[in-house]
Amino acid sequence: MEYLNRLFSLKGKIAVITGGGGILGSEIARAMGKAGAEMLVICDIKNAKEIAEKFKKEGLKADGFFIDVLKREAIEETAKRIIKEHGKVDILVNAAGGNIKEATTSEDLSFFDLPISGLERVIALNLFGGAILPSQVFGKEMIKNPEGGSIINISSMNAFRPLTRIPGYSAAKAAVSNFTQWLAVHLAQEYNKKIRVNAIAPGFFLTTQNRYLLLDDKENLTPRGKTIINHTPMGRFGEKTDLSGICIYLASNASLFVTGTVIPIDGGFSAFSGV
Repeated sequence: MEYLNRLFSLKGKIAVITGGGGILGSEIARAMGKAGAEMLVICDIKNAKEIAEKFKKEGLKADGFFIDVLKREAIEETAKRIIKEHGKVDILVNAAGGNIKEATTSEDLSFFDLPISGLERVIALNLFGGAILPSQVFGKEMIKNPEGGSIINISSMNAFRPLTRIPGYSAAKAAVSNFTQWLAVHLAQEYNKKIRVNAIAPGFFLTTQNRYLLLDDKENLTPRGKTIINHTPMGRFGEKTDLSGICIYLASNASLFVTGTVIPIDGGFSAFSGV
């Protein structure tokens, strides 16, 4: 047990979680706190302080900061405050992202009528705000760490095979996967060989952004929801805690030689051909 504790411990680590006020982001943060992280720095456009206070009541060390991941100057200002108060950043989890109805095809909105503003919003949120901009700002601090650090991006099953109805989200997440691999190589070759960059690719988890696609007003599966369950060998949607172990692994010494990967957490969805 002592060996396992050393291998997966996050003791002494400062973890920044953008989108940390969301369902999945906050659960990843909680898991890192339970794994011994010295400080959970919750960053979000809303609820950051509230989530941090909630974690404190659970016995975890946490701090909350407002951040708008679509504005580089705002990210830089927040990063300066974090470095001033906590000294460094060891772990960056880019958990900001999501989809909107204006970028989703439906009976009322065909692909040909999708507003470019909706598509731009989704791509900007998931690619620029959800990966590139925070990695530029916080990564610049992380490369100074003698012991390196870990950047974890959130990709999606949509990056492996695009799903119907959500063209903007699928395109953005495919770009996140590609960017993850590019950044892993770039930081290791040009700046610090101990900096690791990986992504997780969740399958189907019920969140605020996709609930309307998967469940109807009576909380029953929609036809789309039924299709997903039928194509998921484990026969269920993911639970938020299903992301905990893999993120602890990617943030800890257990993955010191792992970089540039995109790891599915999907209940077998990506492995199943349908027959």
